[in-house]
Amino acid sequence: MTAPQPAMMLPRELIHDSVALRHKPSAKIHYTFASQMGYHSNSRRLIVFLNGLMADKSHWLSVMAGIIRMRSDTGYPSLLAYDRYGQGMTEDRDPQDQGRERGRGHNVADAVRDLHQLITQQDKSQYINGSGRLRIVFVANSIGCAIARLYAQQYPGSVEALLLLDSIMANSNFDWWPNPDSSDFDPSRLPEDVTSEIVREQRAKFATIFAPDVVNKEGLDRRDLADLLPFSNEPQLEGPDGRGPWLIVVGHDPDRFASESLQVR
Repeated sequence: MTAPQPAMMLPRELIHDSVALRHKPSAKIHYTFASQMGYHSNSRRLIVFLNGLMADKSHWLSVMAGIIRMRSDTGYPSLLAYDRYGQGMTEDRDPQDQGRERGRGHNVADAVRDLHQLITQQDKSQYINGSGRLRIVFVANSIGCAIARLYAQQYPGSVEALLLLDSIMANSNFDWWPNPDSSDFDPSRLPEDVTSEIVREQRAKFATIFAPDVVNKEGLDRRDLADLLPFSNEPQLEGPDGRGPWLIVVGHDPDRFASESLQVR
């Protein structure tokens, strides 16, 4: 598969390649990487961009290019984006999926283990510059936020910061709409321009896209996500210096999100 052509020329510092993970040698993951340049020599920092379900790593390339260009004088940390198995430029399916129900072969915990192995191999082969323990900064979108959170939980002391963009609500089944067919449904409580039929239609549409049991293209099973991350404020995460990692949560503009959601099929 050929890489999609970005709207801007990408800097030569961005390397595009694929790698087989040690624990899954029969399949390769495609990634884009830039090695730390002119950054603090006494630290090793890696910014990892984590995809959602509907957007692959190509959506991060302009961000990575912007960091390199804006920080060309002062230096920048190492940058990594990748496509999970069955996503974007990674055509190989997860070897773990073989012999299992379609779309149910691996879950977020498996994706976290794959990510840890990828970072470990990159650290050894790409020579992330500097000294000391590697500090990871996650920039994540949607389901990628759940992967980032679980990674920080599973590997304490490794994650320095998390930037969560339009995070998935990991402990929700996304059944937020009132059910017009429920015996306690009261249509008089609806806004004037909303009918029971509209609610029924939107409820069904929302479920076909976001419900945890919906099968996605990459085969990432989300049915146990609420068990993996049952609380939004627990457990307390530990960063590299014995305190919690920096955390920034950014939400989509609600009007823009509503408009874009109507275009999702």
